[in-house]
Amino acid sequence: MSHAATQAYLNTRISVMATRLFAPQSLDRLARMLLPELAEQFGLTALLDEQPALATRSRVVEQSLLHILLAELQILLRPMNAAERALVLAWGQKYALFNLKTLIRGKLYALDQKELRDHLYDLPPIIRLPHQELFRAENVLELLRQLESGQYHQIARQAREVYEKHREPFALEAAIDQRYYSTIVRHIMSSGDHHLNNLRQLMGAELDRVALLWLLRFRFTYHISPSETYYQLVPSTGVLNREQLLKLANLDSFERVLEALPAPLNALLNGCHSLTEVQQQLHHATRQAQRQMLIRSQSAVARALAYLMLREADLHVLFAIIQGRLLQFPQSTITAALELNEPNTNWAELRAA
Repeated sequence: MSHAATQAYLNTRISVMATRLFAPQSLDRLARMLLPELAEQFGLTALLDEQPALATRSRVVEQSLLHILLAELQILLRPMNAAERALVLAWGQKYALFNLKTLIRGKLYALDQKELRDHLYDLPPIIRLPHQELFRAENVLELLRQLESGQYHQIARQAREVYEKHREPFALEAAIDQRYYSTIVRHIMSSGDHHLNNLRQLMGAELDRVALLWLLRFRFTYHISPSETYYQLVPSTGVLNREQLLKLANLDSFERVLEALPAPLNALLNGCHSLTEVQQQLHHATRQAQRQMLIRSQSAVARALAYLMLREADLHVLFAIIQGRLLQFPQSTITAALELNEPNTNWAELRAA
């Protein structure tokens, strides 16, 4: 199949899948649905089984929603070439890294292995960790050394070197996150000209959000030094490049950082007074950027990645609603938790894309 035919096929797949995304006007209806209605609409039969403990039902539902996301990821991978597949898989590997962090905490704090297994995501072989070998590792360093021989060797090596130097769980997890995003950036920068600009824009919005939230937390919540904070950050393919992050990390207050932000972040966050407000505004802006990429991008790969990001966010919303129902929260609490005031988006255009 030619490149043009492959792109057309992938674009058609994405456009069909995009009809599954939640429109803002549907969220209030979803938030008011009861468990039997949610179970029927989304095929979540575990919701109707009242025998398991509440925590078990919650884990089963979370796993079911993750299976939906990763099954769609694998469908989108099929027509892609090797470089495109590597990029999209690098994004999906976050769930294997969640498992890795769980295993690391188990080694650090000598947690019960059965409990650990219950909290691991069941992942497809294409991104799965070698759990059995990692369970047998005596400590964190041995666990990371075992990973150095597989597909996660770069992440494992950097994490091991950081842990050998600092022996701090926080530094270890930060190193894993940093390498995760750096790997995605590396794949983007090596992509073809047809995809590069769109992928830079798409991931730039995400990395601007991540870098700014990390910077604010590290400097003013955890009180980490400017140099150590800068070392932990991943330069964005958007506006928060290496020079901008260095300048911002050296400022001495939350307010001064927001005042010094480049456009368009300075206008977006004008009037924010807390990390929560900043997080909400960045969340909305990032979702908006993803929707626009899904609607307008000429790159099928950028559209595929934008779709997966939006689908992931929707499934998180659905899980939050289900959790609220399982915990018997009042309706007002469930509704407030969903941040229903999304920016205006041409969803008719999105569904026709």
